[in-house]
Amino acid sequence: MIYIVEDDASIRELEQYALQTNDFEVQGFPDGKSFWTAVRSRLPDLVILDVMLPDEDGYAILSRLREDASTRSVPVIMVTAKSSEIDVVRGLDHGADDYITKPFGVLEFISRVKAVMRRTAADAPASREVLRFGSIVMNDLSRTVTANGTPVELTFKEYSLLHYFLEHPGEVLPRERIMKAVWDTDDLLESRTIDMHVRTLRQKLGHAGDVIRTVRKVGYKLDAEAGDETT
Repeated sequence: MIYIVEDDASIRELEQYALQTNDFEVQGFPDGKSFWTAVRSRLPDLVILDVMLPDEDGYAILSRLREDASTRSVPVIMVTAKSSEIDVVRGLDHGADDYITKPFGVLEFISRVKAVMRRTAADAPASREVLRFGSIVMNDLSRTVTANGTPVELTFKEYSLLHYFLEHPGEVLPRERIMKAVWDTDDLLESRTIDMHVRTLRQKLGHAGDVIRTVRKVGYKLDAEAGDETT
């Protein structure tokens, strides 16, 4: 079941029709209130979420989804007329799995939905319960992270990025590979998104974040030796 939260009836109906003709089960909602009522009855497999809504905006809804253990892993695609980098980053930081700006083509819309659904299915098998590197400890069951024994609060994407690093310790991870694994895109024009997330991740981890090393002109890797490579 895919839930669409969109106050513009014409856009909502177009999205519903496009998904239904591609054999998806769909239900649409004009506002946050009706959406939450439906969520309490049935969890969706994916949420198509508009940013500008009449009651609760999309960012607030997304934050609530990610804060609740029962809805934390539900994939979300944000849809908005805004296209500035800060708006895109804000959506990703709140935990969006993808981001589409209006106006968009139906083929692009369906392609994005299928890509997110594929990735969700691929990620379904549980990974190791606890991942460690140096003083960084991630517990996947409780979705908690500690650095030097101190709890660290991460956004959804920061958590996903750190999880990917912890799964590949000591391995050089090119930006293209990181973008594909964490953001499901190989568009290097968006690679600055990685750099911004790495920067905030290091800040939140404190000294423990020094193990996230920059491999110049390539990407990043987890290395016990602090400092960035310059060659």
